[in-house]
Amino acid sequence: MHRAPAFLPLTVDAAARLDAGLLLRQALVTDRAADECWTALLAGCGTAARRGLAPQLRRLSEATSEHVGVRWWFAEGTGHRRRVASAQENLEDAIADGDGQEFALAFVGYDHAMASAVVACPQRARPGSRGMSAERGSLRRQPRAPQGRRT
Repeated sequence: MHRAPAFLPLTVDAAARLDAGLLLRQALVTDRAADECWTALLAGCGTAARRGLAPQLRRLSEATSEHVGVRWWFAEGTGHRRRVASAQENLEDAIADGDGQEFALAFVGYDHAMASAVVACPQRARPGSRGMSAERGSLRRQPRAPQGRRT
């Protein structure tokens, strides 16, 4: 049975719209892990589900880095990368505290930070995108022929 993502709806939607298969799959796996963790938090259990979410969050960050390109992630995307890392830290704190309310609020922030990073990267900077100059391997925009004035 297919269900809508409960914890990462923005990230899943962004990955789907950008046709980012690897990122989409990892976001869905992370969403399922979050659902299991949430259930464990509500039940007051210290199960593997609570411990299993942090590695999934790291895998999602890695998939995001691959999607946007490591160069962008560590240069122009540094602000986004830091927001994601901060939101992930808040989530891990909520899990450690066993606080379901803090977990839910932190996940909203994490989803927003992750989705913002995914859509903020210019299409031409993404690896394999058509906007990259294949012949020169450059991220610079290729010069365009001057356009005549229309009268």
